[in-house]
Amino acid sequence: MEIDTPTESLANTRIDPARPRSIPWRPLLSLLGTIALTIALVLLPLDVASWGALGYLGAFMLTLLSSATVLVPSVALGAALKFGAASTLNPLLVGLVSGIAAGLGESTGYLAGRSGAELAHIQDRPAYRRIAAWVERRGTLTVFVLAAIPLPLIDLAGLAAGAMGMSFVRFELACLAGKITRFVPVALLGHWLRLNGWL
Repeated sequence: MEIDTPTESLANTRIDPARPRSIPWRPLLSLLGTIALTIALVLLPLDVASWGALGYLGAFMLTLLSSATVLVPSVALGAALKFGAASTLNPLLVGLVSGIAAGLGESTGYLAGRSGAELAHIQDRPAYRRIAAWVERRGTLTVFVLAAIPLPLIDLAGLAAGAMGMSFVRFELACLAGKITRFVPVALLGHWLRLNGWL
């Protein structure tokens, strides 16, 4: 991977041990917010089947807009669960469409890192430095794994990938693969919950 590396590798940069460790409030609040919004969306009496013409386009747009935020709670997983439960939609296609939309939405984090936006606020945080070191060593694998797990860490990976000059195509392909891996099971879960009368 060809990247624009700084004079000193992020992986070799040591954090001053005398510096007090700050609690990563923003990622923690983002995670808690995502969980709360997902639970709320699942519990709300929303009949996705009645959304008619929205269908897969609705799943795509809602997930895209929700995933386009950086370090902000998202309702994307809850939406995929609800759309997957719709009797008029194929849950596999819902998961695929939602995964593609989520992957495209994460490009905002990459572009923010490329432009330097947001970095001033987080570049000294241990969580960002650790993930940036992972991206530097195993960029594609790191992006894929963080995109696949239901944690808001992919935003940090996107910022780091953009800042380091990782190829946009490479970032997007890894991110798309990870997001599809995440959203297909969620949509299938929604379908299964509906069949068993739990959703």
